[in-house]
Amino acid sequence: MAETEENPFLKSFEDPEAVANYHSGPTLFVPGFHDLHLMTSLLLAERVPADGRILVLGAGGGLELKALAQAQPEWTFEGVDPAGEMLSLARTTLGENADRVHLVKGYIDDASEGPFDGAVCLLTLHFLKSDERRRTLREIRDRLKPGAPFVAAHSCLPADPDERALWLDRYAAFARAAGAPAEMVERAKDGVSKMDTLYSDYEDLSLISKAGFSDVTLFYAALTWRGWVGLA
Repeated sequence: MAETEENPFLKSFEDPEAVANYHSGPTLFVPGFHDLHLMTSLLLAERVPADGRILVLGAGGGLELKALAQAQPEWTFEGVDPAGEMLSLARTTLGENADRVHLVKGYIDDASEGPFDGAVCLLTLHFLKSDERRRTLREIRDRLKPGAPFVAAHSCLPADPDERALWLDRYAAFARAAGAPAEMVERAKDGVSKMDTLYSDYEDLSLISKAGFSDVTLFYAALTWRGWVGLA
């Protein structure tokens, strides 16, 4: 898809050096990153059976897969990601849980048809423009059993330029306070400021709902980040 060619963030996920340092990034830029994984597990567990099968889109790196596998020792997973380097990192990250995860290189169209008992997409959808995001969300929904939970979390920014600039400043301020090097913060802020795929939380909610998910509810809000849970 075109996003991989145009977006410098996605390109970096095939850079071995960037991938090697990936695990340190989310905790510096995403407030409550580990708690986000815990909340995701709890929200899924409300409806997913003990032997459930979970689809994880954007699974490269393996951090959410590892957290979910440790929280639910009988769940199995399919993890999908377009970056081969990130999938290699995921295998290493999963360790002894790797045998419960089927990793697929590609996009949502490359995922199994399911049906899955639940789905997760963390820190990923903000790379997709609205039409492709809506299509991807529909493809996720079509792979879920009726009533199965879907958890998503990603970056949102208001459309107003002044408000957008303010929240980008706050995004950068958090990362600096969390210990990210100044050069890394400025590089990330500059990259995010140029992205045309970051929508307001209202538009984001609309995209998820229009894709066919019901009872979509905000469960996580942390500076520029939003998390939603809905049902197929």
